[in-house]
Amino acid sequence: MFMPTTLPLPTLRAAFGERLQENVSLAPYTSARIGGQAEALLTVTSADELAKTMSRLWELDVPCKILGGGSNVLVSDQGFHGVVVLNRAKAVHFDKGSQPRVRAEAGVVIANLARRAASHGLGELEWAAAVPGTVGGAVYGNAGAFGGDMAGSLIRAELLTENGRESWPVEKFIYGYRTSVLKRQSLNVVVLWAELRLEHSTKEVVSVKISEFSERRKATQPPGASMGSMFKNPPGDFAGRLIEAAGLKGTRIGTAEISPVHANFFINYGQTKAEDVRAPVNLAQKTVAEKFGVNLELEIELIGVWE
Repeated sequence: MFMPTTLPLPTLRAAFGERLQENVSLAPYTSARIGGQAEALLTVTSADELAKTMSRLWELDVPCKILGGGSNVLVSDQGFHGVVVLNRAKAVHFDKGSQPRVRAEAGVVIANLARRAASHGLGELEWAAAVPGTVGGAVYGNAGAFGGDMAGSLIRAELLTENGRESWPVEKFIYGYRTSVLKRQSLNVVVLWAELRLEHSTKEVVSVKISEFSERRKATQPPGASMGSMFKNPPGDFAGRLIEAAGLKGTRIGTAEISPVHANFFINYGQTKAEDVRAPVNLAQKTVAEKFGVNLELEIELIGVWE
């Protein structure tokens, strides 16, 4: 249940008109299918529209959050007291020259981008074919799999900052394992689009590699509604191995379960609440710390009001 809103709704209605939706459930927009309502929601369909929308929200000084593919996030049951911007900016342009590359807007699903590159006989993004989420989220969190990651693929990205639009080379993101300067410092910036390096290959070769990665992902990661990997892998180890060694693999609390397939995935088996997921999360962190002296750090991002 929402507290009385502090949003300047008349001003927002005047600024965005019929685009503004109010009291919208966020669960359908997340891969876990969990979460309360956003007080307001705006959908954008281009990088320019995203930039204009975010600039206006910053001018109005209202709390706002961008949501792309909805993976790697857990929205609280109390929802988000502000404006959620649903990023559906999906323009893609391939450059097939001697040094091939692709420019993709931040709302493009990165797995789909890898497959589109394959259809052009272009490789180097095969690692992304089984990665959930969007290009913007991948740039923000240095998404990766199977030995590849955004740090190795990104050439540059255009960001919206409080100073306007800026082009950042990959070095400026200061990437680390599943993190970047954007994530570490919670900078007030928005990823608009990214330029990624590719290499010439053949459709057949790239497609085979993508199929191999996809099959490996299916064999080791559970189906169903989840957020993706719950915890970052600690140095020299794996979060899933530690949770399994702690005897928690397959533990179910209500309709939330630590997957019996992969212990670093937490599955929603019904009308699961965000607080229901927090129970096994807290259990895993507490038990692993007690048994192995390792503090598991969340890989997912918590959105909304948490007590």
